[in-house]
Amino acid sequence: MWFVRIDMTNRSAAVSEAPAKYKYLAGRAMTSTLVADEVPPLCHPLGPSNKLVFAGGITTGTPAPTSARISVGAKSPLTGGIKEANAGSSWAADLAVMQIQALVVEGQPAEKGKYWGAYITYDGKPKVEFFDATEYTGKVLPEVFPKIYEKFGDKISICSIGTAGEFGYGNSGVVFNDLAKRPTRYSGRGGLGAVMGSKGLKFLVLNRENAPGVHIEDKALFDEGRKKMIDALRTHAITKPKGALNSYGTAVLINIMNEAGGLPTRNFSSGRFEGAPKIAGEAIFETNKERLGKELYNHACSPGCIIQCSNTYHKVDGSEHTSCIEYESDWSLGANCGIDNLDHVAELNALCNAYGLDTIETGVTIGVAMEAGVIPFGDGEAAIKLVHEIGKGTPQGRILGAGTETAGKVYGVKRVPTVKGQAMPAYEPRAVKGIGITYATSTMGADHTAGYTIAPEILGVMGKQDPLSNEGKAALSRAFQATTAFIDSCGHCLFIAFAILDIASGYQGMIDECNGVLGTKWTADDILKYGAEVLKKERAFNEAAGIPKEADRMPEFMLKEPLPPHNQVFDIPESALDSVYGEL
Repeated sequence: MWFVRIDMTNRSAAVSEAPAKYKYLAGRAMTSTLVADEVPPLCHPLGPSNKLVFAGGITTGTPAPTSARISVGAKSPLTGGIKEANAGSSWAADLAVMQIQALVVEGQPAEKGKYWGAYITYDGKPKVEFFDATEYTGKVLPEVFPKIYEKFGDKISICSIGTAGEFGYGNSGVVFNDLAKRPTRYSGRGGLGAVMGSKGLKFLVLNRENAPGVHIEDKALFDEGRKKMIDALRTHAITKPKGALNSYGTAVLINIMNEAGGLPTRNFSSGRFEGAPKIAGEAIFETNKERLGKELYNHACSPGCIIQCSNTYHKVDGSEHTSCIEYESDWSLGANCGIDNLDHVAELNALCNAYGLDTIETGVTIGVAMEAGVIPFGDGEAAIKLVHEIGKGTPQGRILGAGTETAGKVYGVKRVPTVKGQAMPAYEPRAVKGIGITYATSTMGADHTAGYTIAPEILGVMGKQDPLSNEGKAALSRAFQATTAFIDSCGHCLFIAFAILDIASGYQGMIDECNGVLGTKWTADDILKYGAEVLKKERAFNEAAGIPKEADRMPEFMLKEPLPPHNQVFDIPESALDSVYGEL
């Protein structure tokens, strides 16, 4: 296994054998460990001391189903703490088959306004060449990606940033190609695109030709685990072919969360949106059917995915409008802004992809701007103009691109739904108490993927839990956060959780796959310990960066304003919030 270090100070690259002490680390465990070990906690996120780390998971690049995930880590310009954001893409699998355990981008060029690309090939070991990428800056990503494919051939995979990363926004993501070569797969949260931009790096291009592939220590055990995982995913109601996710995508949750009274609406002022059915996953499916004259089921975002939950939305004339409208994007750009026009939501989504913006942070920021009276709630055309301003770097666009918390301060808004500087995702914590605890305590800032208690609280996975109850929710969030830290490290998509938490053989399959790759003998207890160790490292970094346990709190308005329709406040005691990591 290799470590590849790219120093952008002088555009040099060093390739070395991976240190033995990191042998069992991958994905989030790898990125967070390297950030904790090598990045000064008090450094400026956009300064020369920050590092951007890429790592595939344990099973990434293997035939394991739904496992082509890439983790990206750094100190976040949005939260000021540690950050890991992951995405599914062929880029992840290519990095893994080149046996690159970690790719670290460090340093910073003295020359401003100049951007570079790194082209990585394999010839006995990884090889890095640099090319001038300045000509590709200031342009939308759908214009840029085809030119890179033309330059290097269609067998490559691309990692890049949009103008949002070039501007240094806290709302900028790192983008990867999807299987149709579109710039649509994002490690979106935390402003990691700005970190990449601060290094003067526009592209990381991988060519896997001649790569040796992932070494599997015990192939028989791996194959046994793989079969268990496939069986679980293909039989569970949520993940099976033509099941909820394959038919309606993640946006199937719009109607579900709306019915539960937990769909944040008009800047978190209500838990129900009257226009929800017009923008839900079912509406996307039916609109495509009407415009194309046939049913269109969803596709995979990355190689080997058998869940296949990524949709493509089409215009009236049948041409493609955008891919993919995820639940969080649909909600943030729709219900949270009071917008019920699906074509407007699709255009907003397409613009975020084009400019390199995190859709969650963008939609929540626009919601705050609407609260301030910058534009009215529900005005989709005005929202589209605002996103253009962000992408083009106008003065107002730069305020919005800085993220929700900054925009709230500039506009003098008191209802600002953030934790540790990061905007809340698509689940109202006053209506779903467990996910609220995850928002409050996660090392990543408000982040549903850090501990997805929606599974039991809303979807009944592992048995239904009352979302309005406080009882046992701190322990639930803690367990989900530890398990998730392992899933983020193993290379599988988080959506395997639906199946493996309900089907014990599927959970064992995940463990068997990892043991097969690494030659380990991990048990279910070891999985929780592994995840807990990742969380401890992240927590220690944040504390050293000046983020104390007192930051594990909800914004004041959620403690005082009852949320319709259940008229609940967030009433989890501070002692319970403190216990999540206090008892880790």
